[in-house]
Amino acid sequence: MNSKTARCLSGRRSEYRLTPLAWQLAGLLMYSGVAQAEYRFSSALLQIGNTPQTEVDLALFTDEEKQPPGEYRVDLFLNEQRLDTRTLAFSLQPDEQGKERLVPCLKWEDLQGFGVDLAAFPALQPSDACINLPQAIPGARTELLFEQQQLKLSIPQAALKRQARGYVPPEQWDSGIPALLSNYTLRGAHDRSRQRGGNESSYFVNLRNGANWGAWRLRHDGVWNRNGQGEAHWRTLNSYVQRDITPLNGLLTLGDATTPGDIFDSLPLRGVQLVSVEEMYPDSLRGYSPVVRGIAKSNAEVIIRQNGVVVDQRYVPPGAFEISDLYAVSGSGDLDVTIKESDGTEQRLLVPFASLPVLQREGRLSYGLAAGQYRAQDASADDEKFMQGTLIYGLPLGATLYGGGQWANRYRSLALGVGQNLGRAGALSLDMTQSWARRPEEAVQGDDRQGNMWRLRYEKSFPLTGTQLSLAGYRHASEGYTTLQQAMQPRDRTSNSATRSRRELSLQQGLGPLPGSLFLSLAEDRRWGEQGKRQSVSLGYNGSIKGVSYGLNYSQNQSYQAQTDRVVALNVSIPLNLWAHNTWAGYGISNSNNGKTLQTLGLNGTALEGDNLNWGITGGYGNQGEGENGNLTLGYRGSKALLGAGLSHDGQRQRLNYDVQGGVLLHAGGVTLSQPLNDTVALVRAPGAGGVSVVNQVGVKTDSRGYAVVPYLSAYRQNAIALDPTTLADDVELGLTSQTVIPTRGAVVLADYQTKVGARMMMTLTRADGRPVPFGAIATLAGAGGDGSIVGDGGQLFLAGMPANGMLHVQWGKQPDQQCQVVYGLPETAGPEIPEIAAECR
Repeated sequence: MNSKTARCLSGRRSEYRLTPLAWQLAGLLMYSGVAQAEYRFSSALLQIGNTPQTEVDLALFTDEEKQPPGEYRVDLFLNEQRLDTRTLAFSLQPDEQGKERLVPCLKWEDLQGFGVDLAAFPALQPSDACINLPQAIPGARTELLFEQQQLKLSIPQAALKRQARGYVPPEQWDSGIPALLSNYTLRGAHDRSRQRGGNESSYFVNLRNGANWGAWRLRHDGVWNRNGQGEAHWRTLNSYVQRDITPLNGLLTLGDATTPGDIFDSLPLRGVQLVSVEEMYPDSLRGYSPVVRGIAKSNAEVIIRQNGVVVDQRYVPPGAFEISDLYAVSGSGDLDVTIKESDGTEQRLLVPFASLPVLQREGRLSYGLAAGQYRAQDASADDEKFMQGTLIYGLPLGATLYGGGQWANRYRSLALGVGQNLGRAGALSLDMTQSWARRPEEAVQGDDRQGNMWRLRYEKSFPLTGTQLSLAGYRHASEGYTTLQQAMQPRDRTSNSATRSRRELSLQQGLGPLPGSLFLSLAEDRRWGEQGKRQSVSLGYNGSIKGVSYGLNYSQNQSYQAQTDRVVALNVSIPLNLWAHNTWAGYGISNSNNGKTLQTLGLNGTALEGDNLNWGITGGYGNQGEGENGNLTLGYRGSKALLGAGLSHDGQRQRLNYDVQGGVLLHAGGVTLSQPLNDTVALVRAPGAGGVSVVNQVGVKTDSRGYAVVPYLSAYRQNAIALDPTTLADDVELGLTSQTVIPTRGAVVLADYQTKVGARMMMTLTRADGRPVPFGAIATLAGAGGDGSIVGDGGQLFLAGMPANGMLHVQWGKQPDQQCQVVYGLPETAGPEIPEIAAECR
């Protein structure tokens, strides 16, 4: 510091003399660590101008115990993990210090849903009585964060059942509401032949109807079509009743069904079927993943990597640990496990991993049982009764054992196989099926055709080169091997030559730093008694650079008669977002071995605010007499249906086509039209909130009564359904904008939203002596219940969802002189502006 600066500071020292108030504040700061009194906000600081505001009781905002008991909607957390949002009853009860606090009313079913090991607490028996969690479970705590509307539960891990990540207890699954539903597809086409000059019209209708009652699902699927010659007919595709069998993680079907295709070929069935459903397991237990075992020397962090990428990370206590709920990882590649101890030392383990579709996690059982009548697709086949059973079980050390059997009057088959995770060497499965069959015309005993089929499947990934390889081979050891489907066909409807072998190859190859990837697929069939083969080859390269996508593809198909077709195609798509919203230009050219060349050029894109409208226009030209062709397509995704139309022409004909797809849902509240319904849906009910958009659902809006259908949900999973508050009308308020539902398969679950429909108004409240109602007072609509509104400065109060006339109860304390009532009435000719009303609170 130089002398000049020192003099300046010295000369100004008197301007910074500490006042008595400053000394007092400094003293308070010095002793703040000693006196840890409860923080209080002085209501005197709310005084604005000369208006005293000291009457308001701020404990209503600062003290949890001052909140009145009753029902509150809270976000529920268990051990820092969010569960859902629900409405719970709260009562005032003393805590350990004798201070009254709001305590939730938790019931036996709630604890069961939390995963509490109720068998360890015999005093907890099924009942509707409220359970005091800290008293019932030692070490458990509840904490209500009122200002955040959160209820945090803490339950010791020892009191909880061991559950996989993402586990949703079956008690929380929702079977839905009673409902009738229908999916419809209507298509029509009108053709005009350029050569004959005549017109033809064809029509197609598909109806998928159903009914839900509790856990039961009734479904019927049928089609009607009329061709250009006027011939029309109706055909039933499927009719069945279905429901979950939760204790077995299974799905029961009565009626028309299709058997699983994991061991035997899928078969059409009319009868009864019970199959395991993998979707009932949490995501962390779906698919195949090995069990990771190790021993931690201390409280350690376990990090699991595959191909250099962290796929899991968690903490374990000292001792042996087992991780069996890894999310399924695709392809193959050993798991590199690092155990990082608390002192910084590390252990490293290597867990071999590779996968095939048939592989099961250790201890997992997958099953399928079916009995009934073979449902032939044509009248010439035999509708014979049969039974089928399959089992797949995950063994230790990455092995899976599987097998099954089929039995019919003239057919039997047995299958047995094993799959193995070979780690770095890939994954392999090998199975053998033995069949004994006799066709309907082979009535003489002893004429059975028998044989066996061997099947080998192999998959391997090469992380260093980015290669994914899949191989499959089928070998019929003798000509007599027959599938059940073949046995049901008369001899004149089956091929004179039985299949001898089949080979399949699939290869995916990344290109490292270069964009795009290569793919190759090959399928080859050979028959007994024939020298020829049937072969299909596909080879291609696809990529994308800065939004420009492109592909070069080659295909070759060879028949048993050695007839070969070859086609080479090039496609390019270029975004035009610099000039038009969501618009792409495309070009394609293809050439076949017979010299035929076809070129196309087109534009396509989406329009409207929510991209509800998609459109496309293409034109093309082909040689060898093909000439010009063109297409114009339009599609609109509305809240009540999907609409489509198209115009096309080529050298042979001109065509106009159109289609309408949608759903109809009949429920207790009436009829709601929707987009096409998938298997599992939700019905949104927000009374009086019409035209509200559902978030992440293109085109889905509530109708005039406040109903909407969310057409797709994931069964047995938490699904968030949110309404867009920016699309609410001015006279509508939502108490909650998002809900979580957990439907079972095929359910129609209800997402019920509480709405307040009414006027908005700004009131200025004064008391009888002319003073304004204090800042912070709570105003509630008489007889309505629910949350109140807070009075602002100068007695100003904003209200929404209010009736045209009513009474408000205003309170800013518990004393009689800290409460009043006001009767209001809106003007009959209210304009679009929010009305301002001055009222006296008596």
